[in-house]
Amino acid sequence: MNSWYSMKVLAAAAGLAFALGAAQAHGAEPHEIHFQLVPNPSFVGCLARFPGDPSRPPTADVRVTRGKLNDTLRMQLHNIKPGLAFDLFTVQRSPFLADGSKDTSVTNFGLAWYQSDIEVGTTGGATVEIKTILLDQIFGFDPDVTLAPTNSFHVGFWFNNLDDVFNCDPDHKQKATPFNGEHNAGPLAMISLPDTQSGLGPLCTNPDFSTTPPTCNP
Repeated sequence: MNSWYSMKVLAAAAGLAFALGAAQAHGAEPHEIHFQLVPNPSFVGCLARFPGDPSRPPTADVRVTRGKLNDTLRMQLHNIKPGLAFDLFTVQRSPFLADGSKDTSVTNFGLAWYQSDIEVGTTGGATVEIKTILLDQIFGFDPDVTLAPTNSFHVGFWFNNLDDVFNCDPDHKQKATPFNGEHNAGPLAMISLPDTQSGLGPLCTNPDFSTTPPTCNP
């Protein structure tokens, strides 16, 4: 893991721990949370506007504000390769542990909800905003396949075009993923990390530690 990627992982984990810790210390659900996504190290070279420059890493800064009927997520991207397009999802699982290392127990992302498209401008930045149910209650279910209500507490985005990672995949092992409207997207670009204590994604602000594994109080 290179140094600037390690710094981003530590910053993301610290930000999430602070947001959740503050809420738990006050015994109430926070009005707003703030966390960062971390790059997928396999494809960060095709994501970054300044590959290898530790002073200008690609960043995705997320703020989620709780609302009465729905919540607002605002994400700002910086230092991304201009012209790239991505697809934003909330998903059940992150492929990384809280320290940013690979979680070998994760074989797939689980339940995924398509939330928004993202287009990066000429300056290497982008902003996306969505309003929906997010904090503590985001879930889906499908009785046709006996899928019980399942939360998707992680936030991530995928390369919209598989060709955008061509230079990072010289052996062409990467196959298309279903993470766009046409179901021919590229790989994961950036995603959130789980909380160090609960193991849940950052959209759960009120974990219930009386269950094993921890769940989220809606």
